Amino acid sequence: MSLLPASFASTLPGRAELLRVLETLAIGTAGGVLFLWAHLPGGLISGAMIACGIAAIGGRQLALPPVITQTVLVLLGISLGALVSRELIQHMSDYPLTIGMLALATFCSTFGSSLYLQRVHGWDPTSALLAGSPGALSQITLLAAEKGADVAGIAVVQTIRVIILTAALPLLLAITGIAAAAPPALPTDIASPLGLAALIGASLAVALILRLAKFPASWMFGAMLASSVLHGTGLVEGGLPPWLRNIALVGIGALIGSRFARMRLSTLRRHVNAGLGSFAIAIIISAIFVSVLLATTQVKFSDIVVAFAPGAMDAMLALALTLHIDPIFVGAHHLSRFVFVSITTPGIVHLFGRPQEDVDD
Repeated sequence: MSLLPASFASTLPGRAELLRVLETLAIGTAGGVLFLWAHLPGGLISGAMIACGIAAIGGRQLALPPVITQTVLVLLGISLGALVSRELIQHMSDYPLTIGMLALATFCSTFGSSLYLQRVHGWDPTSALLAGSPGALSQITLLAAEKGADVAGIAVVQTIRVIILTAALPLLLAITGIAAAAPPALPTDIASPLGLAALIGASLAVALILRLAKFPASWMFGAMLASSVLHGTGLVEGGLPPWLRNIALVGIGALIGSRFARMRLSTLRRHVNAGLGSFAIAIIISAIFVSVLLATTQVKFSDIVVAFAPGAMDAMLALALTLHIDPIFVGAHHLSRFVFVSITTPGIVHLFGRPQEDVDD
């Protein structure tokens, strides 16, 4: 599932929109600070997401405009790239195997979730297949509209999946002792003013190029690529100021939570059980593949869990940043799944979904 805005161009918000944005940021900041104060792992993201989600479900019309969304994703990409010289791209020899297993896990979880939605909740095959497909929400939504599928139901199921994963993964890693034991990996040195200017300029330039090339998650990946090159070559030392990085983490959490503001409460109630059940099936199937990889490879548990989590690429990479998890490994796998889902889903829907003539009747 992608969190990217539809277009780069945007107009300045009016007074009502500005108040809505300020309310979203205020609620997200309060939730993030509360979770951080409670020493919960991933506190800034999870706290902001949960606070905004509760407020949105309660009827507050929360929203963040494209310009803020893009800024948050670029800042996260720069921060992720700053880790590359420290992480040194671990587990390269395991990439082909784990990416191949991820493709198989994605295929199995999609059909498992689809079968559950059809048999238990009576969904039609096309809607069930699209709802069970992890990630690439923008492509899934377009395909759902084209095929006459249940767009609202699909959005609820996909959003519930991202919300649960973003809140639950940090707690899972804390319970297992991994998050609490993780060494500080975030750069503490702040880049010089010239270095910061180079980071921001190069990140925006690469992100725009990838955007024009229709590359998935272009804002975050473009910034991450530019930052990785600058840090890996030693041209820039240090990263963003911690306060700016924390703002970006709160922003991505608020962005995820505010998605509920675009859903009617009746629609959410109607599909929440389907979303929870579908999520459980996908997690069980993914856990089987994760267990096999843990038993046969040397990949770290935290890396493989976040890499295989069927959530939005932006949210999972943000978690990788805040939980000190290898961003290269996680990014490579989520990008691979995005490409796999984007390429294969139309064909799968054509073969196993509802025939087009049934939609037209």
